[in-house]
Amino acid sequence: MHLPVEYIDALIEVALARNISYSEIDTVILMGPRLHGKASILVKAEGILAGSDIAKRSFLNVDPSLHVTMLMQDGVEVKPGDIVATVSGFLVSIVIAGRVAISFLQELSGTVSQRAQHKIKTQGHEVNTTNTSRTTPGLSLLKEYEVGTGGNQNHLFHLGNSILIKDNYLTALRALGISSKDIISRAKQNDLHGLKIEVEVNTVQAALDAFKAGADIIILDNMSLEEMRRVVNFTSGQVKTKVSSGTILDNILAIAMAGVDIISIGGVTQSSKALEITLEIEPEKFNLLGTGAKMLDNNLFYPPAKNLVNRKGQTPVL
Repeated sequence: MHLPVEYIDALIEVALARNISYSEIDTVILMGPRLHGKASILVKAEGILAGSDIAKRSFLNVDPSLHVTMLMQDGVEVKPGDIVATVSGFLVSIVIAGRVAISFLQELSGTVSQRAQHKIKTQGHEVNTTNTSRTTPGLSLLKEYEVGTGGNQNHLFHLGNSILIKDNYLTALRALGISSKDIISRAKQNDLHGLKIEVEVNTVQAALDAFKAGADIIILDNMSLEEMRRVVNFTSGQVKTKVSSGTILDNILAIAMAGVDIISIGGVTQSSKALEITLEIEPEKFNLLGTGAKMLDNNLFYPPAKNLVNRKGQTPVL
């Protein structure tokens, strides 16, 4: 999966606007517009790299004159001491863009690294690990990218990819005297696009009802391992079974061994530990102007960056 350039640029723009408006006055005042040098992006923990394209565009969107060399690409294993990229040019540009680039690299790499662990844990079992429909508002596409880069599958890009009948829906409609079979039949009759019917249940009997009513996927919510095994046995592969929860590494193998087809993991997409990555300036490689470099305009509050505003809310003259 590749993220659209327009989407990446929009994320970067929001991040830069926040930083430049509130926290970059120190960088501009202390470094000034003429200091030229080089920096490296350094890994300080083991994991899987993700966010390299976003990092590179973060630098170039702030200052197109920067020279950015990516030494590693998304999906590769990294360890302490690895250099992901080098950047040379105006240090004020490098530092301003670096805050955003490092933030994206840390967050994406942390999530992808944890996703990869789930995949490794379930190796040898016929089960797919996927994401859930729960995500961070406004960042769903970015989260989908993390899932795929971690070796997992994107089960739902959005809620329109399937007809999801939640257990709350079943409870409410049953109170009106409508059976599970009637609910699923109604969904099928009104589906004009051939979507899969997913039904969430929290008891073995409810799973049996959904199976008999013609559900395509049965989501097992808050069931014990024994209950999962019972559902898997009576469906006998005729319908997909899925466990959806904030599943952690401690129990994911046991769930896979219960025989379900899909383990949908929401906890990683919503919250994960960042992978430690830093921006290190190389002090012996800087000078006041830099050979062949065009000096930045002293009147600019920060280096060129489209559609951003400075601390006073004024659009810079580009």
